[in-house]
Amino acid sequence: MEMTSVSLKRGCLVVEDNDGVALQEETKKQKVSECYLTNSQDGIENDGLHSSDGEPGPPEVEGAKKDKKNSSAQVQEEEDGFTEEEEEPESFADMMKHGLTELDVGITKFVSSHEGFSGILKERYSDFVVHEIGKDGRISHLDDLSVPVDKEDPPEEALTVLTAEDKQQLEELQLFKNKETSVAIEVIEDTKEKRTIIHQAIKSLFPGLETKTEDREGRKYIVAYHAAGKNALANPRKHSWPKSRGSYCHFVLYKENKDTMDAINVLSKYLRVKPNIFSYMGTKDKRAITVQEIAVLKISAQRLAHLNKCLMNFKLGNFSYQKTPLKLGELQGNHFTVVLRNITGTDEQVQQAMQSLKDTGFINYYGMQRFGTTAVPTYQVGRAILQNSWTEVMDLILKPRSGAEKGYLVKCREEWAKTKDPASALKKLPVKRCVEGQLLRGLSKYGMKNIVSAFGIIPRNNRLMYIHSYQSYVWNNMVSKRIEDYGLKPVPGDLVLKGATATYIEEEDVNNYSIHDVVMPLPGFDVIYPKHKISEAYREMLTADNLDIDNMRHTIRDYSLSGAYRKIIIRPQNVSWEVVAYNDPKIPLFNTDVDNLEGKPPPIFASEGKYRALKMDFSLPPSTYATMAIREVLKMDTSIKNQTQLNTNWLR
Repeated sequence: MEMTSVSLKRGCLVVEDNDGVALQEETKKQKVSECYLTNSQDGIENDGLHSSDGEPGPPEVEGAKKDKKNSSAQVQEEEDGFTEEEEEPESFADMMKHGLTELDVGITKFVSSHEGFSGILKERYSDFVVHEIGKDGRISHLDDLSVPVDKEDPPEEALTVLTAEDKQQLEELQLFKNKETSVAIEVIEDTKEKRTIIHQAIKSLFPGLETKTEDREGRKYIVAYHAAGKNALANPRKHSWPKSRGSYCHFVLYKENKDTMDAINVLSKYLRVKPNIFSYMGTKDKRAITVQEIAVLKISAQRLAHLNKCLMNFKLGNFSYQKTPLKLGELQGNHFTVVLRNITGTDEQVQQAMQSLKDTGFINYYGMQRFGTTAVPTYQVGRAILQNSWTEVMDLILKPRSGAEKGYLVKCREEWAKTKDPASALKKLPVKRCVEGQLLRGLSKYGMKNIVSAFGIIPRNNRLMYIHSYQSYVWNNMVSKRIEDYGLKPVPGDLVLKGATATYIEEEDVNNYSIHDVVMPLPGFDVIYPKHKISEAYREMLTADNLDIDNMRHTIRDYSLSGAYRKIIIRPQNVSWEVVAYNDPKIPLFNTDVDNLEGKPPPIFASEGKYRALKMDFSLPPSTYATMAIREVLKMDTSIKNQTQLNTNWLR
């Protein structure tokens, strides 16, 4: 459910996890002047990017992925030409009465003793900014738009000399999409320099094509043709890429209102390449300003920089050529800059809350977005998969449910409940790539008696999302019980990591550890459990769910859980904060990287003002949730259900 503004009236907040944040979506149109965008590019829809949009990785590398968890996978309406009507704001509070609260997913404890207070996380993008922390520990910033000087690059004019029609014809020629063997482009203002630029433009933008100049009835034409037949297209970029240059162009991507997958799809369309030539260390969420490093195979910095003239809400810079791509999970974490406006806390309350966050930290719970937004939590589907209850898996994913959902999904579910006919229900979906559509397609193909194969049509990461959600649900509940029973000090029988190996804290070693060393397991066949009563609590919880804690291997290998270890308390790094006064709710309260590049002066605050805001900065490692850090500061329930019950006017 997209949210349009958020008021924290003693407990209302919308933020997301370490690789993403949730702010109000604002639609900004793409500017396409000076750029050419084709809809015919092969591979955009089926190269696998869609299937990984919004999915978690395994729990141990979860921070490298974003959690858009509900039992309906993210749908890319814009690509399918379908726009869902906005839900009526008045009905949203009623719909969310059926959603989850923190209590439902085991989030019950706080570590600090300060009194909570309220604030407002406004819809402004500039109130929530995420900067990726690279494998070298440096925070990514966009601070240099210059292009590395390279004698191999064509002149700047080569990127603009061809018309959209020229580019369309040349692309069709390059991809053998028409019967022509060549394309002739008339040189309108005939000079040697102009002809040279056209030659360079065709060769740089359409690798695999050769050019020659021809004189036809007194007019000069540049004729493009295939250099070596279809074989030349096997890897066309290698024909034009300098051997002395690293194969990958690394750059910093600044984006607003696009998640990483969507951003790469947009970039690939403008560049007329497949999205799978891009690589990155972690996905960033949509509703925020985010800054991260991207690498792309054999696309020049010059071509990438040209996109800055074409695209709104994107900025590319800090270009360099490297020999290797980026790998998922290589990041060290993310740095957050967050503004909570119109806070009610006194300066003393704020000081206590932020000092506690800095010194002690927060409970490393999995945030609410890991469990979905409807009345059917994702962990229930995961539990049914682990139980081998495939009819229940099908039912949980497809049955009607209360809660906020898109209208076409509601109609699809109603049709399914009425007919149990997958083909009939599928017709109600304008977009087939959501989880429901994929499962219905599988049921149509394999039949109702082979649900396992039908479910297998759903991309692997989406399927694993459900069982990881169940692991997270168990972990949250067990950590709450551990803190309730033993407090915030290590005790004998707790687990700590030595390298990647978990070992027990013995009685004589307790004083050598702090609570920040203690880990707890996500259930699986390759973990050990604490040597105190929390071990029995794990066993009881899984037994109640008809699962055998001693046998977490599944008949289907993909669903066998090896388990992992997760620190129970996280202490953020680089924590700083200030309380500022302001009068205008619309003014930005700090500069973004783009503001700094454009030379905008930082905001000047009044000594007194109508409102007060808390501006805070902190860094988190992968697999941790900014939601949970801010929950600890404000002392409130971060669930949408609680927010809407506390303030039913939050969407108005």
